[in-house]
Order: sequence, then structure tokens, then C-alpha cells
Amino acid sequence: MNARSGAQAQVRAAHLALTFLTTLPLPHVTEVRDGDFARASAYYPLAGYAVGGAVTLALWLPLPLPDGVIAALGVAAWLALTGMLHFDGLVDSADALFAMKTPAERLVILRDVHVGAFGLATGALTLLTFWSLLAAPLAPLAPLVAAVCARTLLLLPMNLYPAARPESLGARSREGRVGWALLLATPTLLVPGAWAAWLAALAGSLAAAAFAARRLGGGLNGDTYGLIVVTAELLALGAFAWGR
Repeated sequence: MNARSGAQAQVRAAHLALTFLTTLPLPHVTEVRDGDFARASAYYPLAGYAVGGAVTLALWLPLPLPDGVIAALGVAAWLALTGMLHFDGLVDSADALFAMKTPAERLVILRDVHVGAFGLATGALTLLTFWSLLAAPLAPLAPLVAAVCARTLLLLPMNLYPAARPESLGARSREGRVGWALLLATPTLLVPGAWAAWLAALAGSLAAAAFAARRLGGGLNGDTYGLIVVTAELLALGAFAWGR
């Protein structure tokens, strides 16, 4: 692969990461080649910048609205810009992981499109927590840091644990360049309080991954990746709130 084709592959990977993880109005990806999803995972922090940056803007626009309404708009922006991808994974994961079933039966539950009591309760509590944290006094760039670090740290469990289903999209997204993703995310460490947020998100990511893998027989899938991202975001925001 020459330098030009290599650069084109990286641009295609960055484009795929943004179109996969966000609802930004970008040109549709018409062709996905072998290894594209793995390369795209190295650019997950770009999606974090897009989502977190937009939420930050929504929270700090000088709108004549109560703080609670502003926070609700922030939650809405977070969900809209991600297409509820990670939130959907969280809800599906809750239904499967909390069920008193065998690992094989939990994998079947993950394929069920219906939402059960575990998913409903987990989703409601998660949204309430998000709203409460965004309504709290936070550093201006807290949502940006939370979104970036959550999508960067996801690469650790993605590569530490095998795919629960070898044929899944999650399996095709593994083996990304973790070092490159960390480099892209490095500027967020300059934000005051970011180190604590990163450490909290790291602990949450690894704990959520270990719990999910144990309940699914050792592997992870795309839904549990959503669980990991949301867990990391909440803990990062919580660290900022705690630091205030």
C-alpha cells in the first residue's frame, strides 16, 4: 500500500467512524472493505468531539430557559447526535445481563427487539442521571471530555475480550489502533478536572466490560459496547460534578 492509498484508507476510516457513531449529515458510506471497521475504531474519539462539542454548545447557549430545561435539551442533543446507538445497547444489555439465565440464553435475549423491565428501569434511571448531571454546575467542557474519553476507552475492552459472536459488527470493529485513538483524545486532558474524569471512566469501562463478559460467557458484543460507553460517560460527568 503506497502513501496515497494509505492516506485514503485512513480518511475512509475516519468517515466511517463518524457515520457509524453519529447522525451527522455526512455522505453515506457506499462500500465497506475488509478491515475498515477495525481502522474506523481508531477514530472513535472524533465522534466524541462531535457529540460532546454539540452538547456543550447546547448547554452554554444564552437561552432564557430554566436550568432543568437546558439540561433536558443537552440530553436530547446527546441522544439525537448518537442516534440512541449507545443508549439502545445499554437497554438491551440490561435486559440480558440482569436476567437469571445461562450465558447462551442471554445472547438470545440480546437479539430480542422488545424492551423488558430491566431495560426499561435501567434506561429511565440512566436518563434521569444524565439530566441531573447536566443540570449540575459543571466545567464548560465536561460533556466534551466525557464523550471523547468514553469512546476512546471503549477500545480497551474491545481488544481485551473476544467477540461474543464472531460474525457480528462488533467483531469486525476490534483490533483498532488504540495508540492513535489516545493521541486524538489527548487534548481533552488539558481541561481542568479531566484527569479525574478519565480515571473514573476507565474504572467504569473495565468494570462494566468484566461484568458483561462474565454474564455472556467470556465475550462482548455491540450492545455491551453501548453499555460501556454510557457507563464511562456517566462516571466522567460524575467526576466533574464531584470535583465542583
